[in-house]
Amino acid sequence: MQGFIKFNKGLLRMSWPVKLWLLLLVAANGVAPLFFLDRVEAQAVLAAMMIGAMLMSLLTARFGFTRILGLGHILWIPLIGWLAFRLGQIPSDDAFGLWVRGVIVVNALSLLIDGVDVYRYAAGDRKELVTGL
Repeated sequence: MQGFIKFNKGLLRMSWPVKLWLLLLVAANGVAPLFFLDRVEAQAVLAAMMIGAMLMSLLTARFGFTRILGLGHILWIPLIGWLAFRLGQIPSDDAFGLWVRGVIVVNALSLLIDGVDVYRYAAGDRKELVTGL
């Protein structure tokens, strides 16, 4: 439970640009899927978001609020591939199709950032991203 609390405190202390980016990620992966819950793609995105949040809480408990948190989105790698594979079956001219394509783009960009963060952590940059947690 301490990891969950520390993780959320860390999120709240991030800079405003980072908070806006995180808000976009939560909206795309945690809120928008609720409008499409009858679709397996939305269920998968929501499940990956929830598992990722739990993983990030565990990582925070073990390693602190550090760059290793980028590993929390590891499930997005197969998720993006699977969603991309399904694009031929998903119309691009309705809200659902636009959302799926948006999730692919936003999550792919996030994975690029996460990759850099995890690399930096592995290279020795292990300081807390936010102090006083």
